[in-house]
Amino acid sequence: MTAVQERRAASPIASETDYNTLANTFRPIFSDIAEGVVQRERDHALPYEQIDALKRAGFGAVRVPTSHGGFGASIPQLFRLLVELSAADSNVTQALRGHFAFVEDRLVADEGVDRDLWLQRFVDGQLVGNAWTEIGDVALGEANTKVSPSPDGDHFLANGAKYYSTGSIFADWIDLYSQRTDTGAFVIAAVDARQPGVTHSDDWNGFGQQTTGSGTSTYENAVVRPENIFDFSTRFKYQTAFYQLFHLATLAGIARAATDAIAARVAARTRTFSHGNAPTYAQDAQIQQVVGEVSAAAHAAEAIAIHAAEPAQWAYEAAFGSDPDEEKAANIAAEIASAQGQIASTSLVVPATAKIFDALGASGVDRGWDLDRFWRNARTVASHNPVVFKAKVVGDYEINGTEPIYVWAIGTARNDTGDQS
Repeated sequence: MTAVQERRAASPIASETDYNTLANTFRPIFSDIAEGVVQRERDHALPYEQIDALKRAGFGAVRVPTSHGGFGASIPQLFRLLVELSAADSNVTQALRGHFAFVEDRLVADEGVDRDLWLQRFVDGQLVGNAWTEIGDVALGEANTKVSPSPDGDHFLANGAKYYSTGSIFADWIDLYSQRTDTGAFVIAAVDARQPGVTHSDDWNGFGQQTTGSGTSTYENAVVRPENIFDFSTRFKYQTAFYQLFHLATLAGIARAATDAIAARVAARTRTFSHGNAPTYAQDAQIQQVVGEVSAAAHAAEAIAIHAAEPAQWAYEAAFGSDPDEEKAANIAAEIASAQGQIASTSLVVPATAKIFDALGASGVDRGWDLDRFWRNARTVASHNPVVFKAKVVGDYEINGTEPIYVWAIGTARNDTGDQS
């Protein structure tokens, strides 16, 4: 048995499912999601019904092993599927980002009743939202959100506020990054999202990705069971790469949808310009060139997203092995590949989604067509995890062999005296 076969035999997902069989399960739902995307964008209507349809179809259990009732997809297959979903509505993909990261963490957790319980919850359609980032006066490396033992010691109480709580407004549980008051340890608290003391606000005010359900979530003595407190040091090691892969899949899907939209608009156009190159707009070589360039960017972005997911699959499999050196190498490869992907996809998709207006002239900016959503959404996605820092990480690794930082934070820096500045 080869080393790869041994890793796969040890992991909960022993073999890949057939991709087309997997994708055909969800493609009718993706099609329905795409039908209303422009209206939802115009009305700022959150995709509750669309996410509920995915829940009922078992989409949240795509990565859960078939032995536990899921679809048993590999990481590259998951992200191929997310490219297709992103082409339908990129906001839905981002809303599910925290869910799949929590699923991944439970997949590599120690076997036992607690892990099996979570896998069953995913199969039952329960979703997990994300709440990690705090705004305001929080120092780098710290968390203002705390979990404290209850007076009777029976459970914990979570208190604090988070921003960018992507997907939490749709979720059954929240992946809450916090700090224990009794030990000082940083933990993930899996919080029941629908209990008293937990509130969700759709107050994300960015110009793109407007219906992801991001915004503020607050916790006032929210109850957390002891078995739902997970030490952050045990979190799956390739998590940052995994989170970044969502942005790559989202960008690729946006570019695919932009290509379809611009091609359809050009094909349907009856008017042309006196100084154009053909009697019909669809036959104009320069317009064809613009559409071809957008299509090529979409093709490349999708290839980048799928290729960048392969080292993450290696990292997943290595987590079940007994060779720490191989696991480290896999985690480095996953992080570098996802960073390279962000650099490349951003440079392709953001310009391509702006270029579509070159093919249509002034009519392309008609609000009824909402073509600007492609650029707005791509620009917003590409602004997460600043690409300049990713380029620096890759360059430092290539030049100096510097190991990437796997978990990073945002907050107020401290000066040499320990004061915030």
